[in-house]
Parts: sequence; C-alpha cells; structure tokens
Amino acid sequence: MATQVHSEIVSEIPPNLFPAPAQPRPKPAAKTKKKLIRRTDRDRSQLTRRSFQAAFLLLNVWVGGIFYFWVRQFEPGGAPSSWQRPAGVEGWLPIAGLMNLRYFILTHRVPTLHPAGMFLLLSSLAMSFLFRKAFCSWLCPVGTISEYLWRAGQKLFRRNFLLPRWLDLPLRGLKYLLLGFFVWAVTSMAADELAAFMNSPYGVIADVKMLNFFRHLGEAGAITLAVLVVASILVQNFWCRYLCPYGALLGITSLFSPARIRRNPETCIDCAKCAKACPSALPVDRLITIKSAECTGCLECVAVCPAKDALSLSLPSLPRPKLPGLAPQPAKLPVWAMAAGIAALFFGVVGFAKTAGYWDSHVPRAVYQQLVPHADEARHPMPGEN
Repeated sequence: MATQVHSEIVSEIPPNLFPAPAQPRPKPAAKTKKKLIRRTDRDRSQLTRRSFQAAFLLLNVWVGGIFYFWVRQFEPGGAPSSWQRPAGVEGWLPIAGLMNLRYFILTHRVPTLHPAGMFLLLSSLAMSFLFRKAFCSWLCPVGTISEYLWRAGQKLFRRNFLLPRWLDLPLRGLKYLLLGFFVWAVTSMAADELAAFMNSPYGVIADVKMLNFFRHLGEAGAITLAVLVVASILVQNFWCRYLCPYGALLGITSLFSPARIRRNPETCIDCAKCAKACPSALPVDRLITIKSAECTGCLECVAVCPAKDALSLSLPSLPRPKLPGLAPQPAKLPVWAMAAGIAALFFGVVGFAKTAGYWDSHVPRAVYQQLVPHADEARHPMPGEN
C-alpha cells in the first residue's frame, strides 16, 4: 500500500521540476591559422617612391630659387640679370591652372598667361586616373614634407595620433567643401571673365604674390603655418587628409582609375600589417579591393605585406577563356611600370607644352618691371569688374 501511494505521488510531480543535467557546451572551433608563404621578391617600391619624392622636391627648390632671383631683379635694389622666369613655378598656382583649363574647354584655345599651370594640372589628373593619387604620394612637395613630419612624430612620440571617427569624418569633408567652392567660382565665370581676371595685374603676378606671402610672412600666417606643422607631426598627413582641395580633386579622379590595391584572401594571413602601415588609415586587411578616394597609391601596404601574392596594385581581373579551370587573375602592376608611367606622363606633358610653344607666359618684360615692385598692392578683382 505504501509503495502504491509513493508511486502515485512521484507520478504527480511535474517532470520539469528536475531538469536534465546540463550538457557541456561545445567549444568554438579555433580559427585556423593560415600558413605563411613568404615573399621571395625584394620590395623596392618605397626606395623608388622616395627617390621620386627627393628628385621632385629638389626640382621645386631649384625652380623656386631661380624664380626668387628673377623677381629680385625687378625690385628696388635688385640688379638686372639674365635670369628667365621659370614657368614651372605655376605648379604652385592650382586655381590659375583650373581657370585656364576651364578657359580652354570653353574656347578650345590655350591661354597665353600661366599656361604651364594648366598642363601640370592635366598631368596630375592623368596620373590620378591611371595610378590612383600618385601625384600626392610620389611627386607633391607638400605631401613629401608632410610625410617626413609625421614620420618625425613617430620617432618623437613612438606613434601618430588618430582622431576619433566622429571628428575624422567631418574633417575629411573640409577639403571637398573647399574644392566645391573653387569649382563653383571657376565654372560660374564665362570665358571673357576668365580672360579678364587672368590678364588683370593681380592675375599676371599671382606667382609673385604667392612668393611674397612666404617672404613677408605676417603674424597670422606664421601662426597658421606653425599650427599646420605641429598638426602634421602629430597626425599622419594632416594637411593632405583634411584640407587640401587639390588632393580632393585628384581623389575624385582616382575613383575612376582601373588600378586598385587588391587583396587575395586565400593567401592573406590576416596579420593586419597593411592596415597599420596605411597613411590614410584605410582598413586594407578587411577589404578585397581598395576603392577609397583617400588611397594615394603610396604602396606602403604592399611593401610591408609578408605573404606572397596577397596584396598588390593591379588592374581588373582578366578573363581566361582558354583556361576554364582557373579563376580570373588581376593583372599586377609592377613598381617599375608605375614609376615609368608617372615619369612618362610628367615629362611627356611638359615636353609637349614646351615643343608646341605653350609652356611660357607671353608677358613683356616691361610689364613685369611695372608690376613686380608693387606686387603687394595688387588687389584681387571683384566679380563684375573689368
């Protein structure tokens, strides 16, 4: 009887009152570490790029020196000399180059004042279309100085500082806003307005005014320059990343470039060295193709990659109809080909402009004798003025 009652009580107890013992959870499978197939080729991209940077920086110093002595001969106390105005100084007049390009598009005529600036702009745009923003990381003297400033910051502080994302993104938009303003200002002008501006006293000696800005640097200019230098030491490519409208234009052009940094996930070992080396702070290790306008084609990421065929600057994948068993492979762009292409574009465009008679400004010496001594007095023409 007792046994029967006990059985009835036990049978009335809900089965979920005594849950089954917990089963041990399976441990997550460990991420398989990829085997490193180390590169056997010697990377020469950074040696080549820095050689280009040094050569172009010296070229700018040489051109700037000649221009300084050319200007001095027209100023009080200066002695007449045989120095000729170097047209290459117009590379420092990107707005004049943009205005002349607009004038050429409207009239199909090469302007006679500051034409070299237009041809240098065209060569930079061509480089950006073919080789990303290669002008910024291979040739631009400001970019070169900026790079050595943040490298000095790395040595001083053992790191560079990254701005928080909520601040970095809007600051990156500043250079595009500046570019938009300049493009709007230039494209809103008709051909006769562009010609009037360029042939005004201000337009004729815009290069001299640029030189005098640095020669007669005021307190506000000195403070601004000092802030930019300090910021460039602390933050990688501060000027190029946040403020340079010229770089913004080249970045937009580079979006149409067929050449991209491409990562092969099959051979990549996920070491993230490429992302750490990228001066533009791009997540190279998490992308297959780098499409960002911030990529300068510096090849820093490719240089530090230890895995064979994991990262390269290459053209789009080429189909292989005769080998259906093989997947399409991107056509790698060797460093020597990129270097040769950059040099060919620069010297080719400059050489064409010189041989065709489009390189030098056709301004009589008497005009310079009249305007250069009073360069600081030249006023920027206002809209509607003739």
